[in-house]
Amino acid sequence: MNNMAYKGIQGIKFLIEINFYISVILLIAGGIFSVPGSNSIFEFNEDLYGALDNNLRMIMIYLAITEMVILVYCFCRKNFQIMTIIGFFLILMIGSMEFYGEINTVEIDENFPLFFLYTGLSHILFGAMASIKKNSIHTSPDQ
Repeated sequence: MNNMAYKGIQGIKFLIEINFYISVILLIAGGIFSVPGSNSIFEFNEDLYGALDNNLRMIMIYLAITEMVILVYCFCRKNFQIMTIIGFFLILMIGSMEFYGEINTVEIDENFPLFFLYTGLSHILFGAMASIKKNSIHTSPDQ
């Protein structure tokens, strides 16, 4: 392979990896900062009461906790291919949030779809890169 092409591929891998870690930080911070509400990056409908009060905040907290657990699992196993599946589920959260808003007649912050699209695509790219890297190691003749 051409040295220039190799450096280009390495640069793209580096950007995908950095982008992934930024999206992980954003996902965890989005969940943690949803607790107090005042520092949240999302607007939560203040008209909610009773059983619906804080539901979206709890969803964000659960997502942050889940992300941390999955990340620790991936580091322990040294296998990040599962991030592709996680990314698809994050993108599916866009529809879930819209459905939640329709069913409960609650206005959902317009930043949620963009948030889940960015974090989901970042996870998919990183997981795909990890999968390609793992497959190339297993099929390489000099390994």
